[in-house]
Amino acid sequence: MTPFPFIFTVLASTFVSLAAGLLDADALTKQHFGPDAPWFRDRIPLFESSSQVLDEVYYYRWNVFRTHQRDLGPKGFITTEFLDNVGWQTNPWASLIDATGFHLREGRWCRDLRFKRDYAKFILSSDSNTHQFSEVLGDSVWQSYLVDGVAEDAIPLLDEMQAVYAGWNGTFDFGGFDTAKGLYWIQPLTDATEYTIASIDASGGKDGFRGGEAFRLTINSYQYANALAIANVADLKGDSALASSFRSRANAIKTLTQQSLWNTTLEHFIDRYKVNNEFAKYWDPIRGRELAGYVPWLHNLPDDDVKYSKSWSHLTNTSKFQGEHGLRTVEPSYQYYMRQYRYEGTKPECQWNGPVWPYQITQVLGALSNVLDHYPSSSGAVSNADYIRILTQYAQLHHNPERGNILDIEEDYNPDKGSPIVGLARSPHYFHSGYIDLILEGLVGIRPRADGNLEVHPTIDKTITYFRAERILYHGNDVAVQWDVDGARYGRAGLVVEVNGEVKAESASLERLVVPVPRRAPPAFESPIPVSVQLQANTPWPKGSVSEPNQNAAKVHSAIDGRIWFFPELPHGWDTPTGAGQELWYQLDFENPTSTSRAEIAFYKDAGEGFDAPESYRVQVSSTGTLADASGAKYGAAVANGITGASWNSTASKQVRLVFKPKDGQKVRLVEFKVFA
Repeated sequence: MTPFPFIFTVLASTFVSLAAGLLDADALTKQHFGPDAPWFRDRIPLFESSSQVLDEVYYYRWNVFRTHQRDLGPKGFITTEFLDNVGWQTNPWASLIDATGFHLREGRWCRDLRFKRDYAKFILSSDSNTHQFSEVLGDSVWQSYLVDGVAEDAIPLLDEMQAVYAGWNGTFDFGGFDTAKGLYWIQPLTDATEYTIASIDASGGKDGFRGGEAFRLTINSYQYANALAIANVADLKGDSALASSFRSRANAIKTLTQQSLWNTTLEHFIDRYKVNNEFAKYWDPIRGRELAGYVPWLHNLPDDDVKYSKSWSHLTNTSKFQGEHGLRTVEPSYQYYMRQYRYEGTKPECQWNGPVWPYQITQVLGALSNVLDHYPSSSGAVSNADYIRILTQYAQLHHNPERGNILDIEEDYNPDKGSPIVGLARSPHYFHSGYIDLILEGLVGIRPRADGNLEVHPTIDKTITYFRAERILYHGNDVAVQWDVDGARYGRAGLVVEVNGEVKAESASLERLVVPVPRRAPPAFESPIPVSVQLQANTPWPKGSVSEPNQNAAKVHSAIDGRIWFFPELPHGWDTPTGAGQELWYQLDFENPTSTSRAEIAFYKDAGEGFDAPESYRVQVSSTGTLADASGAKYGAAVANGITGASWNSTASKQVRLVFKPKDGQKVRLVEFKVFA
């Protein structure tokens, strides 16, 4: 075989020059990602700290991010919530919007801007079900801009941001705007939080999956943030009238949320009922505190008022929100706390009446970071130690005790045991929360700004004796932030901020540092579009077929569905019979002759299950109507649990066949056969 410098090596040369750092990118990416390290090598910021659990989960969450990038072909990449298909996704894309805010906040730190750029464009388009759940789509566009500084990505989405915002002012039966109260309301299920206090109590305690419409803190905080985002992007465009209009809307939501949804008895932001029935009366407050009451601070909605600090005292109280293994979604004093209503067969389904949800832990930690950073009058009941303790507790949940303590984030958890509650086939490596953003904006303290400054204010306590984050792309610059309490780790004590390889600010203490930075063009990178993606098994073209008879059609399809992951908990791809010296094949058929010239091939390896990369492989095309080995072919060594690259002379054909020979006694799992023009 002729060695082939596969696509990630080629792409690396197009990235902005990386400033020399102290961390070893090759060693770290190989340690955490194995043969798939080339995908991560130039795409992610590096991080280390004195906390091993925070470090290992940081890199695991980048693996989750990579795993959930689905290539749609001409429509670019989206980020999925579940690894595989679920019944309530938007087809044929497999998109869901309820976790998009987390996806884009994580993705804004990826050095390759394509993923967040493609996803934001798609999720705001007519292809997406933009009101399937409550959302922060507009705010996510703005939050991305604060990190990358690329106005050319944000401004073209302004019309779509307004259209999605206006949709909530319509006549949906699951959510909308109440003109009498000046606030938004929503069904908890549509808020992605079924079985909350509002929905359970509105059913008389009998159910809670649907119903329970309420003026919720979440939807009002989201619309506040979305309105401000529209105003800010309008300013970028130079439309001052539009900016003023949406700032007025945001201010109205802020005022009425504080006036109407702050409960002086419970000393917490809580919901009021929209539904009016025998169990719940319109405008009555719900009868207990929920973790969702902290969401306003995630979006900087509340004023900095000492009265609001009382809310934060509930967070760390072990008889209220603080469980042994995580934050409860409601307090144990609630009548229906942890009562299980819903099952799939005999297995529990999702509920928000007490379980620990990474979704809301992410929101609360983001809110807590904001309070500790710029709410001096409201933060008296909490400290940096609380942030690190809850973050560490959250990181520990990623080790699944029911799967041998492997890294595996799932849907929800028992607050007393720390084990997953739902644990269904769909649940492994669930992307319904954030973590990378909690490290880089929270712990490391990069507070993204729209002006020409880099602001750094870490949220750490004495247990974090050192950390370093580097290769952070901020407004087109390479940034590194370092803390060393005594200089023992890096040879330089204190807080240090580097921009493009030069120290620009430092302090002996953890004080706020602000550094002017130029706004530079983002790194150039290739954005190849595959011709091989079949979105669903019933999508007409292209099509996959295999050499073996009577194969599972869904498995055959999955090898060209634009998704790549190597987690064993949820197998993905087509599995061959055990090798016994025979050649097998996977064939891609097009409706019309299509030019192809290279492929990225993902093979799987698991010695315990008998899977390995093939002994050999080659590509055939049918330029003359008959399949023959591709001319000018160059084949990289077959890589398992990573990407194998192959190229050949550009050829127009209706068929491309991957022929391969499994090793004797081993099977091959073809995870993805991605072909490009």
